[in-house]
Amino acid sequence: MVVIRLARGGAKARPFFNIVVADKRTRRDGHFIERIGFYNPIATATEERVRLAQDRLTYWKSVGAQASPTVERLVKQVAVTQAPVAQAA
Repeated sequence: MVVIRLARGGAKARPFFNIVVADKRTRRDGHFIERIGFYNPIATATEERVRLAQDRLTYWKSVGAQASPTVERLVKQVAVTQAPVAQAA
């Protein structure tokens, strides 16, 4: 089974996560199939917090990959921040 999950990187006390597509049997930070984005939980106001290749996410879900609950939450956050703002007429 293929899953979409976070792989931890960064230094001690400075976490940084890659959003990866991997086989469920591999280690959290081990071999992965494709990197489709990142999540920086300690990003400042001027830095990018989440980046996600939406087209690749859609592709992997269409072929049966399952996203972890944390990745699902991040996808919803990205959808809210990228939603078009209605303009008042």
